[in-house]
Amino acid sequence: MRPLLVLALLFVIAGVAHGAGECGRASADRVALRLAPCVSAADDPQSTPTSSCCSAVHAIGQSPSCLCAVMLSGTARAAGIKPEVAITIPKRCNMADRPVGYKCGDYTLP
Repeated sequence: MRPLLVLALLFVIAGVAHGAGECGRASADRVALRLAPCVSAADDPQSTPTSSCCSAVHAIGQSPSCLCAVMLSGTARAAGIKPEVAITIPKRCNMADRPVGYKCGDYTLP
């Protein structure tokens, strides 16, 4: 429950982006709140993501640049999300249309 609280507080502090960015008119920090069901999957590379996590990742993953921005966002970082683990969630969710090979900062989607 603590990571969800941290995400909510950061959302209130960060606010909503005023222009269009990687995730459209919503900031990556705001979109990161949708990945709350993925907190345990983003912490343990051996865990199986929940169906609600996979649904959220699939929806956000329609835009690889948004998914990348969310995984590297300040909200994700503050919640203790490990980008090197989070980047593997689309594969662990068996997303057939995931952007394999997409560069996300120092990471590449498997």
